[in-house]
Amino acid sequence: MPREFTYRGYTLDELRQMSMDQFIKLLPSRMRRSLMRGLNHVQLRLLEKVREANEMLKRGEKPKKPLKTHARDMVILPEMVGLTIHVYNGKEFVPVEIKPEMIGHRLGEFALTCKQVKHGKAGVGATRSSMYVPLK
Repeated sequence: MPREFTYRGYTLDELRQMSMDQFIKLLPSRMRRSLMRGLNHVQLRLLEKVREANEMLKRGEKPKKPLKTHARDMVILPEMVGLTIHVYNGKEFVPVEIKPEMIGHRLGEFALTCKQVKHGKAGVGATRSSMYVPLK
């Protein structure tokens, strides 16, 4: 039987019922400080979109468009759990499915900006010496 998710001793349902001020007190200092200073307009717009999407899901509707954002510095809140947010990584929007374990982290941590290097085989023109090999 899988264990029920808890964050600092509170279940997901309890976290969702908390006010924003109560939840902020549970966060680590860096996240707490950024939320206490207030959200910028990009983060506020994302929060509005999240709340609209949650309202649609409660009514049994599916959101028409995916939630897209450039707010990589947005702290993941309990009301975001269960949604898929497309986060911009500098080139494209990477879909990030929000799970309960992500609460308290930032969106940008889950949308990597650097691709992993995968080297191919060396071929003609790969080195200086292969320039003089006859191709026949």
